Amino acid sequence: MITLKGKSIYLRALEPEDLEFIFQIENDETIWNVSNTQTPYSKYLIKQYLKNAHQDIFEAKQLRLAICKNDTFEAIGLIDLFEYDSRNNRAGIGIIIQNESNRKNGFGNESLNLLINYAFQQLQLHQIYANIDVNNESSLNLFATFGFEKIGVKKDWILLHNSYHDEAIFQLINPNSKN
Repeated sequence: MITLKGKSIYLRALEPEDLEFIFQIENDETIWNVSNTQTPYSKYLIKQYLKNAHQDIFEAKQLRLAICKNDTFEAIGLIDLFEYDSRNNRAGIGIIIQNESNRKNGFGNESLNLLINYAFQQLQLHQIYANIDVNNESSLNLFATFGFEKIGVKKDWILLHNSYHDEAIFQLINPNSKN
């Protein structure tokens, strides 16, 4: 299984022990707008998901990794490659750090850097993209740090608390990819 190491965090494959953590994230209504979740998940469904977490990105079309501080096994967030498209060598990318106390410490930056490098070097992706609520300043700044370019805005894309929000799409082309 995949383990990507940074200076202060590492990314690892999901394990059965992550059940409670994923249950908390998937059922946190405050972040449903970034995960496209609309209904709660049961522990049973998450347990079934974890049973299939051994599938690689080629089978599942998704790679979800736990973000952990170097000194612990406990997950503080999740980072994903999703909608993997082998024909066009692209995938979406998303990240969530669960608690405020773990944000603004560089963990998201380091995690995103590790997964971008993995996507471009190991998977040989030509491009990765991110869908970000235009009001999510933290995510907008994080992805801009890595050179993601805003290529469009989907108007009134996200319904949140009875009002529609725009969602921007950002793209990063692999600088070593052949056109």
